[in-house]
Amino acid sequence: MKILTYASVPILVVYLGLFFYNYNASFIKNDFFESMPKLEEKVKDTEKNPVVDDTLENYIIGVVSCEMPASFNIEALKAQAVAARTFAYYKINKENFNEANLTRATDQCYIDENAMKEKWGNTYDKYKEIVSSAVKATEGEIIKKNNELFKTYYFSTSNGYTEDALTVFKNNDITSVSSPWDKDTSGYKKVTTFTKEELTKKLGSFNAITIQKRNKTNHVEQVSVDSKTYTGIEFRKLLGLRSTDFTIDLSEDKISITTYGYGHGVGMSQTGANELAKQNKDYKYILSYYYNTQEFSNIYV
Repeated sequence: MKILTYASVPILVVYLGLFFYNYNASFIKNDFFESMPKLEEKVKDTEKNPVVDDTLENYIIGVVSCEMPASFNIEALKAQAVAARTFAYYKINKENFNEANLTRATDQCYIDENAMKEKWGNTYDKYKEIVSSAVKATEGEIIKKNNELFKTYYFSTSNGYTEDALTVFKNNDITSVSSPWDKDTSGYKKVTTFTKEELTKKLGSFNAITIQKRNKTNHVEQVSVDSKTYTGIEFRKLLGLRSTDFTIDLSEDKISITTYGYGHGVGMSQTGANELAKQNKDYKYILSYYYNTQEFSNIYV
């Protein structure tokens, strides 16, 4: 293994016949939308008739239950509810919504009542009430930017900074902010070890991995595997890594990759939201901080 310097950025070159770890992002599927084929019409109807759409609000309960630990601070759960509702409402109004969209792994995770009971076991009643109260307290609330809906991306844990949406999703709706609180949490750092055989199965044999470039938030922008170049995002997906902020360490018969943070890095850090809530920040403060906007409205008013 050699450590080189490239454009003032440390470059790690790992010499080894490598392989790839097969990562399967598991996502909980559900039949929720099969029982609500008119969601788009129902939500749009509420713009004319300001009544609460129980179908949408119940969906948000399922999203919050799946996306964020119910043990998190109530203000973090409220922030998650508003972010999830805004994301759903954006897709309904801006992306030719159909029932399948919101249950795909690239969108929002949802679990139904049975999955909640399985997930929470003996604490089901307690956690269902907590999540439901967070959704109820923010009923109908969404956030906007310049009076426009936008995709309220969120993710698990930052590396200390969130990412610009332009870097990951090719739009300018969300810009990077500092999120130092994430570094003191258990999900911040993870070491994943690959054997030579595992990597060879996925990448084929090769001689070198080189981290070529990092961005301003220390996420990897470019990686080369011999003569082939990947973006940091491509490499993360290829190896099933938790983050694009990673380092690589070589021993005799294995490679250890240490990741910092968890998720795509854009928008609200769920871990950061919980840490801010512990500092007595309310959900509107949390959302305003991560999304750089203070525009709140209610779809039922």
